[in-house]
Amino acid sequence: MSAPMIPYTLPRITTAEQLQRGDALLTNALGRRSCRFFSDRPVTRPVIEKALEIAHTAPSGANRRGWRFVVVDDQDLKRRIREAAEAEERESYERRMTDDWRAALAPIGTDWQKPFLETVPYLVVMFQLNSQVVDGRLQRNYYPTESIGLAAGFFLMACQQMGLATLTHTPSPMNFLREILQRPANEKPFLLIPVGYPADDCVVPDIPKKPLDEVLQWNV
Repeated sequence: MSAPMIPYTLPRITTAEQLQRGDALLTNALGRRSCRFFSDRPVTRPVIEKALEIAHTAPSGANRRGWRFVVVDDQDLKRRIREAAEAEERESYERRMTDDWRAALAPIGTDWQKPFLETVPYLVVMFQLNSQVVDGRLQRNYYPTESIGLAAGFFLMACQQMGLATLTHTPSPMNFLREILQRPANEKPFLLIPVGYPADDCVVPDIPKKPLDEVLQWNV
């Protein structure tokens, strides 16, 4: 059965207005950096919920919304997540990573220690749902990885727009998140995103973005 159809329009604005809006968004996007030094300054729950509400508007395969957002502000849970994440990260840095991988990370200056996972007020864990109950029965989701990737992007930009710092943290493997947060087997950990304010002495690597012409092609 098809869904009822409703009109869809966008405001008609001039090219100059389009570029002006684009410039404002680009400036904001360029200001987003991966933060690894967070303040413990509190953030109210409605702010996090608003950013996640924006993430929840992202397009998804067959409109299934194949994601689960778990927000952690309990200090004991944050400690357990840090301990488990650091165990996986230490194994990766000391044994799993290739020399090329370590060289690629060298300019960023990261290591296996992740104290920010306890300092930051919130950890937002995004789970990918490969299946879920629809119309009373378990059904597969379509394009679940692409869908949650879009939702994650929406969330990062929402946080940036709202003055919050973020980090896309991906300790691998991440099954410990499902166990600690007691999520079912059909939910696959996708991203662990600390959210808060930068520490007063926060610094980030001064690494430029690639120029657009290196990644853009028109036609063949």
